[in-house]
Amino acid sequence: MTTTIGKLVLVSGLFTASVPALAEIVVIVNPKNPATRMFSEQAGQFFIGKSALFTPVEFNEGAAIRNEFYSKVLQKEPAQVKAIWSKLVFTGKGTAPKEYHTAAEVKKAVAADVSAIGYIDKSAVDDSVKVILTVQ
Repeated sequence: MTTTIGKLVLVSGLFTASVPALAEIVVIVNPKNPATRMFSEQAGQFFIGKSALFTPVEFNEGAAIRNEFYSKVLQKEPAQVKAIWSKLVFTGKGTAPKEYHTAAEVKKAVAADVSAIGYIDKSAVDDSVKVILTVQ
């Protein structure tokens, strides 16, 4: 009987270990950008083309952080956001955000453009960017 319980504990431990921890996402801008704070609703507007005040920088489609950002900030599924951008691009009312593979690439793009806005894991923040929102 103890071997069965031991196996169950081991198996449940494996499942727990395979579930990735949720990242603490922060919204970032260039340090020279005058913005200092932003609400989620405000930041979200740039990532669905409702405002052109900032230029959004994205992670590649399918990235876990991108899906989490969409869920927490936009309250949308990736397919919904893709549909929004497809319509904006098709009608000539917007240009889809540039996409990057890594937090380092997103950070570099934001650091290079005073009007850029992006999001990364909090652990990747350094003085090349400024945090204006911590996503809850």
